[in-house]
Amino acid sequence: MIKIVAGGKKQGGEYGWLIHDYVKRLRKPFDVEFKFLEGEKLDDFLAKWPFTGNEFVILCDERGMELSSPELSELLEKKFNESKEIVIIIGAAFGVSEEVRERADFVWSFSRLVFPHMLSRLIVTEQIYRAQEISRGGSYHHE
Repeated sequence: MIKIVAGGKKQGGEYGWLIHDYVKRLRKPFDVEFKFLEGEKLDDFLAKWPFTGNEFVILCDERGMELSSPELSELLEKKFNESKEIVIIIGAAFGVSEEVRERADFVWSFSRLVFPHMLSRLIVTEQIYRAQEISRGGSYHHE
């Protein structure tokens, strides 16, 4: 399972139904669980760094490393094979602290552009679905 810790309110709005559609298609170990924390609650949660060595923590940040979809699929599979639980952090409107950025195991950039966090949730969810399909040899991803 992949845990997605996201800043802001629960799913809804323009992207909510799209996110839900991808979540419905996900199968173990690519299935996801969201934890939503607004504003300071997210900052407080991450300041306590509730993650142990059993998790592989990915932070979404435009200053991170860009991956192709096959590279993301390979990374996720590798961590599943190492029995790591994957946690993906999507910051709120103003991102996360530098300390959180430094503690993450991997900082992932979708691009050098900055996206609203609701759109980031959609991108993450779609890319997890794409990674699943690449892993399974499905026809969703094509090069």
